[in-house]
Amino acid sequence: MYARVVRFEGGDPSRIDEEIATTKRQMAAARSGDVPAEAGESVRTLMETVRRFMELVDRKSGSVVGIAFCETEEDMRRADEALNSMSPPQEVGKRTSVDIYEVALDESF
Repeated sequence: MYARVVRFEGGDPSRIDEEIATTKRQMAAARSGDVPAEAGESVRTLMETVRRFMELVDRKSGSVVGIAFCETEEDMRRADEALNSMSPPQEVGKRTSVDIYEVALDESF
């Protein structure tokens, strides 16, 4: 398993809930296969490659960390290319870092 960790800073803290709701709607549509015909190739690539997504927020500063999980290194490479080609809404803030990691441990208690 691989994880792509992206950090955004300087977003509008008052818009965090709105952005989370938008992301949830998009993911629900993707899970159901109800992707609009006009959806770009990047969206279709993400549907094929990303298996799990987390979003961490700091409501005071407007910082957001997104973590996308993919099963294979090849899937992660494809997802990374797709995500890099997309422009996040300005309200999310400026992308300040993108890192890719192999997930060495994932335990629940």
